[in-house]
Amino acid sequence: MSKYSETLDFLKKNNFDNTETALILGSGLGILADELEDRVSLAYSDIPGFPVSTVEGHKGALVKGNLNGKPVIAMQGRFHFYEGYDMKTLVYPVRIMHLLGVEKLVVTNAAGGVNTSYKPGNLMLISDHIKMVADSPLRGLNEAELGPRFNDMSEAYSKELRKTAKAAAEKIGISVQEGVYAYMTGPSYETPAEIRALRVMGADAVGMSTVPEVIAASHMGMKVLGISCITNMAAGILDQPLNHQEVVETANMVQNDFIKYIKEIISQIG
Repeated sequence: MSKYSETLDFLKKNNFDNTETALILGSGLGILADELEDRVSLAYSDIPGFPVSTVEGHKGALVKGNLNGKPVIAMQGRFHFYEGYDMKTLVYPVRIMHLLGVEKLVVTNAAGGVNTSYKPGNLMLISDHIKMVADSPLRGLNEAELGPRFNDMSEAYSKELRKTAKAAAEKIGISVQEGVYAYMTGPSYETPAEIRALRVMGADAVGMSTVPEVIAASHMGMKVLGISCITNMAAGILDQPLNHQEVVETANMVQNDFIKYIKEIISQIG
């Protein structure tokens, strides 16, 4: 556990402890952190032991403040396997947040729609995931102080938090989908054949993040709520090429609804 000490000491000195709820904000969704009141922001590059985000739409800052009167920590941007980081590095911030006292984690991402009834701009509550990646953040010696060698994943995405999120959506008049998220490493987008295969397997959306973080959070006993912003339809559904600019533009388009939605969720679970 000593490897976490320098990071923890630094963040505690900056009052990042004693917070029960944390947010991980994906591509184009980091603007929510700017809504925090009494905010303190630290660049990832200034935090000992933290990796640095390299993807457009990921600001790369850890922020603490109040959202709807509830204290939260927010990651403006995350880390991905395709950036060259190993799995343990991807989940380092999640483990740090748990050690700071975080018990509930809201993870968001930009995802491609695999379910053909979805449309760009839809928000999807993640009910489960399919991991199409052999590696795992739990591979290697188990850190028993964090969790068991073999952890249960039958409710990696909290039913209780999904119920709250559905009620929050109904309260503010926002329609949300609910479905299964498939994890691929990227950075290449999936082929049309891969998307057809994922649909047969039961996936509703696909993306290049989130699942390693959720595995680590589940390992440590954290409650997780996952929300995907469907920013584009996956390969082969529409007769057009895919690009990251479309992802960011669609995320920007739904920012107002997204911010309103997360605020309402946090007011109920924070």
